Amino acid sequence: MRWIALLLLSLSLPAFAFDHSGWNRLLESHVHWQRDGVASAVDYSGMRQEQAALDRYLASLSAVTPAQFENFSHDEKLAFLINAYNAFTVALILRQPALPDSIRDIGSFFNGPWDQRFFSLLGKKRTLDEVEHTLIRANPSLMDPRVHFALNCASVGCPALRPEAYQGERLDQQLTDNLKRFLSDRQRNRYNSRENRLEVSKIFDWYDDDFEKASGSVERYLLQYADTLALPETARQSLDSDSLDLHFLSYDWSLNREAHHDATPTDG
Repeated sequence: MRWIALLLLSLSLPAFAFDHSGWNRLLESHVHWQRDGVASAVDYSGMRQEQAALDRYLASLSAVTPAQFENFSHDEKLAFLINAYNAFTVALILRQPALPDSIRDIGSFFNGPWDQRFFSLLGKKRTLDEVEHTLIRANPSLMDPRVHFALNCASVGCPALRPEAYQGERLDQQLTDNLKRFLSDRQRNRYNSRENRLEVSKIFDWYDDDFEKASGSVERYLLQYADTLALPETARQSLDSDSLDLHFLSYDWSLNREAHHDATPTDG
């Protein structure tokens, strides 16, 4: 009977929560909200001065085994993968002898920044693309379209890198907050009354399949956030009937460094 008692005890225990406090402290210290909280910028020089602390956090991520990961709760798994993607992206930027003007300056045409196998995660050498597209997007049990507003590619056009780590117990609130901050940014998502069209980030073009799976279409997904987008009633009706022109803005790949001054994106 003792094994039954142990089993019942194990079922009553909360799922293991990974310690993201080291990453949280680095983000709080070196990432700051910009433009009334719709964007953020990274103090990479400050991050570089704390390379040892970043390395300790990265090592703790790499030490997690697949078996341990499977014991995480659903939200803890997703928080772990989002934090890993963002932290290893920062690490990739800091691996360069000098800060690049853009993450796309790293590597070559055949081995770009997202193809470099420079870290270990869940028992394998990984690329950033594998974390995003294989571990998250290709996993139906984890995929949530809001991850596109949490994964940060170290660029001005990306949704903000939060100045805090993602936590399983707060993940839903954090993901929704990121989405609403991003859609509130009129440099990247706006209604053009003169042209009667909705101009949105290229993210909605690149990952249209994910938004279609979630809501039936990109338009339907955006319609849920008509208030955040500040759409007038006529535009909402047009969006509801799939008759509103959807236009994707050019993406700003400039490094999201703290000294960078954002420029209004051009049409593309």
